[in-house]
Formats: sequence, structure tokens, C-alpha cells
Amino acid sequence: MSKIYVSIIIMVISFSCSRKQPELKLIDKQNFSRVIENKKVNLFTLKNKCGLTAQITNYGGRIVSLWIPDKNGNFDDIVLGYETLEPYLKPKGRYFGALIGRYANRIAKGRFTLNDSIYTLTVNNGANHLHGGKNGFHNVVWNANQLSDSELKLEYLSKDGDDGYPGNLNVTVIYKLTDTNELEINYTATTDKSTHVNLTNHSFFNLCGAGKGSINDHLLQINAAYYTPIDEEQIPTGKHKEVKNTAFDFTALKPIGKDIDANSQQLKFGSGYDHNYVLDGSGLRVAAKVIEPKSGRIMEVITDEPGLQFYGGNFLGGKNIGKGNLSYEYRTAFCLETQHFPDSPNQTSFPSTILNPDDEYNSTCIYKFTIK
Repeated sequence: MSKIYVSIIIMVISFSCSRKQPELKLIDKQNFSRVIENKKVNLFTLKNKCGLTAQITNYGGRIVSLWIPDKNGNFDDIVLGYETLEPYLKPKGRYFGALIGRYANRIAKGRFTLNDSIYTLTVNNGANHLHGGKNGFHNVVWNANQLSDSELKLEYLSKDGDDGYPGNLNVTVIYKLTDTNELEINYTATTDKSTHVNLTNHSFFNLCGAGKGSINDHLLQINAAYYTPIDEEQIPTGKHKEVKNTAFDFTALKPIGKDIDANSQQLKFGSGYDHNYVLDGSGLRVAAKVIEPKSGRIMEVITDEPGLQFYGGNFLGGKNIGKGNLSYEYRTAFCLETQHFPDSPNQTSFPSTILNPDDEYNSTCIYKFTIK
């Protein structure tokens, strides 16, 4: 049996449970009550004993809201999203908080060769394939079972040929809020035919609160000496480039916006930061850290994945009106998506994303926050 890469992301919330539990402005579950292709869509609320609260819909497996405290004990919802289902059904809202699969990020020209067979995928990003295609995991209704007040189980069968991928892929995702203030995401998947799998979650974060200003003053550290440069279509060139003495150097904490206007062809290709970092080391280790100085909120990302996609909200432009009737303006959110590298099926020098029938894909992701 060959070895399958296991992903673990950790970002934890640590705060006292002794304070009075907050009254949160939660979304009415009826706003998500609908039937799509004979499957019931719902909104599920998970809570732990300390007041940590997440709302998740089985449409796309999305984290719709995530409430955490600041240094003064005030709770804010720190992920972008909507108060009703309908905006998620439209192209401009399609990835907020969603589970991404079968393949996170881009595959060049929407094609790859596997076991001497050529597979042609749907293209939905210019000439390329992005985030699983038109019927990616963000765009389907998952079978849902709330196991407890703090745990939700989602299941989906991606059939052989979906968006061009080979194999019947059975996927299970479990969201769980622990009483140590962690939001865990556990993935498993099996296939009956060799295929490519690269799963992640696409939450957009603002540690001040969703829709509450620019993220350019957030301090970011990424433990990576190299990143993978892209071409004008945001496809990796196949090379690793050193971050030292470039705008891409986040090896020490610095404001996200410090070098955003640097004269860099790579920043032009990405319209800002939208690049995969080659994480230092191997096994479970800290990949990134974000500090929001005013609120005192700190987010760490711990993973055993080889890569981390840092996206700086370059394509937000105020047209997305989100929760609380707030507009999501340019660069008011960031994504840190642990992953295998973009276009790995076509890059033999990149870590493999092949899942074979005798293997099981296992991935654990925990979001961990602390307060300064």
C-alpha cells in the first residue's frame, strides 16, 4: 500500500470560560432552508461550553460564521459570508468558507495524464481548471448528520467522470468544536480508480471582524524560504524561488500591506498576493501566524502539508454585500489554504496528489486562535 499525505491545519481559540456567555447575532437557519436537486439544504449551529460558535451549511460544506472573542471579551464573526443561501449560489459568492475539491487551486489547461490515460477536466478559469470545476465540492449539497451540539458530519459521493475526474470518490468531512476551543475539520476519502485529490477549506478571514476594514495592517509570518512563481495565467512555472530580499518574504512578522506595491512581475501576475508557499520542514509544524494588533486576536496555522496558498483579497471589490449589510471591499480579507501545490498533476517535480484504490486519504484541520 502506498503512502498518502495527511494534512493537519491548526488555528485554536484560547480564552476563559468563566465569563458570561455572549448573546450572538446568529443567522436564522430558515434562511438556508431549501431543496436543491432533491437534497435538503440546512444551516447547522455548533457550540462549545466557552461560547465559541460556528454556523455551517451543507451547501458546499461552508463555514458561514465563526464567532471568537477579542482581548476585551467582545465576540466578532471573523469569516466572510452571507446571511441567506441565495448569494452563495451566484458566481461572485461561490468560494466563501467552502470545502474545495476534488482539487484545490489550478490545473493547467484542464487536463492531466494518469496511468497512460489523458483526462480532460472542465475549464472555469480562463483556459484552466480551478477548485474542482463547475461542480466542485463548493457547489454541491452534502449529506449531513449533526452528531452532537458540537459535531457535524458531511458526506458526498463524487461520481466517476464528475468534471472529468476518474473514479468514484467517497468523501467524509467532520466539523467539530472542542471544549479546548478548537474548530477541527477531519477529512477522509477513498476511490475505486486512481485519481488526483487535493482538499482544503476556503474561508476568508478578517481578525477585526468580517467587513470591518483592510487586512493590510494585520501582521503575517509564513515559515517558508521559497514560493512557486506563476505565469500570467497564475499557473506555476515548476520552479521554486527564494523569498529573501523580495516582497514575498514573510519569514518574520510584517504588515501584509508593507510590500504590496513593490515593483514585482509576480505581484502583477497575481494582482497582489495569490501564491503558493513551499513550507519549511516536514511533518506537523507551524506554517503561518497572523496578529491583529487592535483586537489582540492571533491566528496560527499548523500543518503537515507541503504548501500554503496565501491570498490577499485582491478580487474583492465592494460588490459582495455580506452579513450585517457590510460590503466586502478590496483586500478586506485573507486566505491561508494549506494544500499540495497548484498544477501538481502536471508537475513531476511537485509532491504527488495521486490517490489509489488501496489507499485512504486522511486529513485533519484545526483552526486555532489565541488572544494577545
